[in-house]
Amino acid sequence: MKIYIDGEYYDKDDAKVSVFDHGVLYGDGIFEGIRAYNGRIFRLEDHLLRLQDSANSILLKLPLSLKEIEKAIVETVRLNGLKDAYIRLVVTRGVGDLGLDMRKCKGGATLFIIADKIELYPDEFYEKGLTLVTSTIRQKGLDQVTPSVKSLNYLANIMARAEATAAGAQEAIMLNSTGHVSECTGDNIFFIKRGKIFTPPTSAGILVGVTRQVAMELCESKLANKVVERNFPRYDLYSADEVFLTGTGAEVISAVKIDGRTIGKGVAGPVTRQLIKHFREYANSTGTPVYETVKAK
Repeated sequence: MKIYIDGEYYDKDDAKVSVFDHGVLYGDGIFEGIRAYNGRIFRLEDHLLRLQDSANSILLKLPLSLKEIEKAIVETVRLNGLKDAYIRLVVTRGVGDLGLDMRKCKGGATLFIIADKIELYPDEFYEKGLTLVTSTIRQKGLDQVTPSVKSLNYLANIMARAEATAAGAQEAIMLNSTGHVSECTGDNIFFIKRGKIFTPPTSAGILVGVTRQVAMELCESKLANKVVERNFPRYDLYSADEVFLTGTGAEVISAVKIDGRTIGKGVAGPVTRQLIKHFREYANSTGTPVYETVKAK
């Protein structure tokens, strides 16, 4: 494995950042999780634009232009000989001291890229669906560091996921300060009721997911069903015909049990199955090419 750090490539065992890096000391940084399918990097421009937005929000100057970062991502995937990959792009504040003052990070941001294989859920879960529970941990409010910033500080999400694991579930739902459904620990959430598809709006305190956006586009173009963005309580999930999640790692996957309630028929529903099919077809036929000889399936 070759890992990119600040313009150089290192073997896995030699890839290191300083213990004085503010990303290590304070979670002071941002990241993107990106996928490659069939030798093409999926929605790379969207991920890089979101990275830029996150950087601007936390006063972090990216060390390279977006075009230069794009080139480094493509080269990292190519050097590792991957066609289907998960790519982790991380930008930290850089090396500073033990204080909080970002001005002490005089060397500028640290940027590293990891490309590897990933299987977040086994294939069987895309048929039988996931079990979810509601976490006791609330999503950050919009008056705090907004969840729209994909920051390195994921402790709340990690603890919420730990609650799910303890309950024998695969994912946890996080509510916002008003008690409305926000998102899951690593995924956006949708529900289907009487033919209509709903998802929380950005004002509910969500990360505006790249896969979320693709799913919404496919619902409209392939299923002729425009997604409605509105606030809703857990009741709407409990009484839904289908519930599904979207995320870079999970792609599109059904949720069939929530807080002990069976959703629909307790298996991935027909609309979700269609959407999974359309998503996979789209993901395997589009994106930024890694190899000059890449061909779509």
